[in-house]
Amino acid sequence: MSELSIQPARITGVLPGSIAEEIGFEAGDRLVSINDQRPRDLIDYQFLCADEFLTLEVLDAQGKTHTVEIEKDYDEDLGLEFETALFDGLIQCTNRCPFCFIDQQPPGKRETLYLRDDDYRLSFLYGSYLTLTNLTAREWQRIEQMRLSPLYVSVHATEPEVRTRLLKNPRAGQILDQLQWFQERDLQIHAQVVVCPGINDGEHLDRTLRDLASFHQGEMPAVASVAVVPVGLTRFRPEEDELIPVTPAKAQEVIDQVQALQQELKQKNGTHVVWLADEWFLIAGRDLPLESHYEDYPQIDNGVGSIRQFLRQFEEAAQDLPAAIAPPRRWTWVVGNAVERAFEPIVQRLNQIEGLQFQMVALNSHYWGQSITVTGLLTGQDLAAGLQQRDLGDGVLLPSLMLKHGDQRFLDDMTVGELAAQLQAPVLPVSGIEGLIDACLKPLSSATTESSVVMS
Repeated sequence: MSELSIQPARITGVLPGSIAEEIGFEAGDRLVSINDQRPRDLIDYQFLCADEFLTLEVLDAQGKTHTVEIEKDYDEDLGLEFETALFDGLIQCTNRCPFCFIDQQPPGKRETLYLRDDDYRLSFLYGSYLTLTNLTAREWQRIEQMRLSPLYVSVHATEPEVRTRLLKNPRAGQILDQLQWFQERDLQIHAQVVVCPGINDGEHLDRTLRDLASFHQGEMPAVASVAVVPVGLTRFRPEEDELIPVTPAKAQEVIDQVQALQQELKQKNGTHVVWLADEWFLIAGRDLPLESHYEDYPQIDNGVGSIRQFLRQFEEAAQDLPAAIAPPRRWTWVVGNAVERAFEPIVQRLNQIEGLQFQMVALNSHYWGQSITVTGLLTGQDLAAGLQQRDLGDGVLLPSLMLKHGDQRFLDDMTVGELAAQLQAPVLPVSGIEGLIDACLKPLSSATTESSVVMS
């Protein structure tokens, strides 16, 4: 990657009280270099800014160049926020995985939905998964020199022929050598295995999980944890993809297989190492493991233990719920039907509050063509169809994970405002347990005032 391809980093925010605010940085300024080096991404920026003496080259919004000299404490943050974490562009995926969500979407939506991310920097910074198939020698060297660990790796299979079949990439078969590379350098990964029935399940899954568990050894195990996830399919996927949906019977089989291995690994390593995503239990119609099963939630962002954690957070918050509220109010909370059974205790507890009527509406996604749907995949069209003709009370409480981060847009590009207009009811996005309870308990006029914005 030449310096010519590295674009000045556009600043979108300046933190109040920060060094950057004191100096006079503004949104729209662009950072060109730090101590004569052009940062290619947020990792370089953070590394270069750790020094006590900095010389920054900056372009203001009018295109004028400025040189800024800064003396600060070592590791003190400047307080700048950027448009993107990657200043030289996204490293794109070169695989053709048949289960890739990018290829299971309809055409014509916003451009960002079709970006094929396989970038190790986003993996390090934000925990996104990559396959390691597109890294150059220079990138491997940078991972080692900058100790970019842990990374999050989609393994799927350790047998070369099976992984190559899944990723449609001849370089995919090098995964065991790559894991050895991490082990030799005391670097870590968190792995995921997306189970595709008939391809990498059964004996192949057993082989993959045992191979990965063999790298969980020493004080700095190369494989810190493994998440086993069911393949998710939509009606837009290519007809020739050879994929089979996960049935309740298959989910039961995988749960039994993995739980037997977990017990074996727990006795050997003192930890399960391998974890089942919550979705397996929802598909199978089985109770989730107890909270103690999840240890320190090493794969929480991959849907492993997230429901148990959500329920625990609610139980803690419920200790401070009032016995009654006034004036009376009625809310409709919409979730994916996959979690309906698990979230019934939340509904029952909130309805014990005098003056509060709280109904949960659990929907599946006709948009994606799924009979069982997790909450984050529900679209605006699903909600519009599923909530029409219902008595929504004072409005709809919408889990914010349905929306694009920092935006009011669903995966189908419908906005919250458009949904509210169709339903002729306030729609209030809420984040987590705190947001849900706050919306239920705050004065009704305050909640509807906030949500009325999205009806305009």
